[in-house]
Amino acid sequence: MDPSRIIDSFPAPSFRGAQERALRDIRDAFADGNDVVLVRAPTGSGKSLLARAIAGSAATVDETSPAQATDAYYTTPQVSQLDDVAEDDLLSDLKIIRGKSNYNCIIRGEEDTPVDRAPCARKRGFDCSVRHRCPYFSDRAIASNRQIAAMTLAYFMQTAGSDVFRKRDVVVVDEAHGLAEWAEMYATIDLKPRTVPVWDDIGVPDVAAAGDPVERASRFAETLVGVCKREKDELLTKSELTPEEAARRDRLQELIGELQWFVEDYRDPQSPTTWVVDQHDGEGSPIAIKPLDPAKYLKHTVWDRGNKFALLSATILNKAAFCRSVGLDPSTVALVDVEHTFPVENRPLYDVTQGKMTYEHRDETLPKIARLVVRLMAKHPDEKGLIHCHSYAIQAELRRRLAEMGLGNRVRGHDRDDRNAELETWKATDRPEVFLSVKMEEALDLNGDLCRWQVLCKAPYLNTNDSRVARRLEDGQWAWYRRAALRTVIQACGRVVRAPDDHGDTYVADSSLLQLFDKTRTDMPDWFAAQVDRMTKPDLPEFDPVAAGGRGSNAGNATGGTANLGGSTSRAAGASGADSGSRRDSTRGSRSAGSRASGSGGTSSGGSDSRETGGSDGSADDGGRSNHPLSDVWGE
Repeated sequence: MDPSRIIDSFPAPSFRGAQERALRDIRDAFADGNDVVLVRAPTGSGKSLLARAIAGSAATVDETSPAQATDAYYTTPQVSQLDDVAEDDLLSDLKIIRGKSNYNCIIRGEEDTPVDRAPCARKRGFDCSVRHRCPYFSDRAIASNRQIAAMTLAYFMQTAGSDVFRKRDVVVVDEAHGLAEWAEMYATIDLKPRTVPVWDDIGVPDVAAAGDPVERASRFAETLVGVCKREKDELLTKSELTPEEAARRDRLQELIGELQWFVEDYRDPQSPTTWVVDQHDGEGSPIAIKPLDPAKYLKHTVWDRGNKFALLSATILNKAAFCRSVGLDPSTVALVDVEHTFPVENRPLYDVTQGKMTYEHRDETLPKIARLVVRLMAKHPDEKGLIHCHSYAIQAELRRRLAEMGLGNRVRGHDRDDRNAELETWKATDRPEVFLSVKMEEALDLNGDLCRWQVLCKAPYLNTNDSRVARRLEDGQWAWYRRAALRTVIQACGRVVRAPDDHGDTYVADSSLLQLFDKTRTDMPDWFAAQVDRMTKPDLPEFDPVAAGGRGSNAGNATGGTANLGGSTSRAAGASGADSGSRRDSTRGSRSAGSRASGSGGTSSGGSDSRETGGSDGSADDGGRSNHPLSDVWGE
């Protein structure tokens, strides 16, 4: 790596905001001998451009011996972030490679078949005559030889040890704040009918009832490996597989690798990994085997893949804590803070707290928040809004109550299966609809008139029913618990203000958020602390569903433009902007609600949430993956 090349490698014709100063600080941090530089860059700082400049400092083939690592990787956990890179002309020299399932076969008659189910994956000894033109293998070959190869973090981790994507000189990880959580989630082994092809052929023990559940789980894992191997070997005797059989074979091989890695790591007395096991319904029920702080896993999948690393995010809140969580030595890590260039008055926080939204208080507080939303809709009669509901149970109850108040015509939501479709429909409309979202605090670009106001319904504490969370809290890691919630809040606050001349209001409805701000003051970036310091109580209209756009108003009939319901908005009009990409979600789960609010249906505020403590919320039925901040890369 030659840090002196960083500034000259910046791809834009000119700098804006604090970019030049940031690159100088990053250059100096690497020049001082640091192996890893954390770049805390807020919304609007152009992290992708900074990432490209850093990647441009990697050693080249002409400068090194054949045995030395050259070139760079750019990786991000967000599929939508990679899509943005693909569409940015300034980043055209980054060659993107995706997982096989994202490409279709080009053989005649197989055009609708993903490459991972194509004849080359189904037929033994298949010699593909068009492999040189295969979109996947072509992209892979180009990326493996390009100076900067770009991929999702999932693909990057999966290719650890690959002869194609070997160690490189520089690795740049964008949106790196969730690296530890993603590694834990990616290394989690979920054993249930959908993930274990031989589920009906095995007897699942009650590991939770054992004296040592992890030891019992390891013995079961060894047994399961044997069953999986026999089934896989039987499939391999066939000369040709159906697409379904190919998928079964691949999943068996993947599961064998996961289980063997768990057993090997668990039985290694030198391993730093602590394992926990979840099984809620006893014998015959699903089992989740989860690692805590998987530094060993990250070493193999990330830290062994490069010489120098740049990790970029707006919400790396505490250097020492972050380094501990990902297995880094803080003495070899530098932190560079990038100045926020958005005026603080354009991104105000408002205190509209209605009470606590913990499980014990939710039935009392949620109806108040529903009435608050009506008042906010009246304050913003011709502006689109976003409600961060935190869970599908909260979303369903809010929708039911707003529909009963006659506001179903101005409210839109989503379920687990149609997240993207409903989000894109809402973004495309000119009507002042309010979108009730679940787990959209990150990777959502709502520039300009796409959204002018948002509500934080609940402090986003992690679910204490998760064994990893519970174990850490037993160990007294409350600072970690609060930082995780603060990180999500800061990410959410960045959704509606995307440029220096943009503006958007954020309303804090859960009083637990005020306590969170008090307890995490020292972990806040200065620019967010400034927002908190300026937080005030706004003047809101009286409760009036008609003024909010309910039945009897013009809002429900607005077409071809924004409805004008009278009244004034909370801020002067700002510059509008086009969307630059939204988050994709590839998780699957049970349907929770329809796409539009109606006067019937819905669940109670706590109906689908598991019992919680400490202010956390549990609503996932898929091992937590659908609620994970990096969940959009599953299936990659």
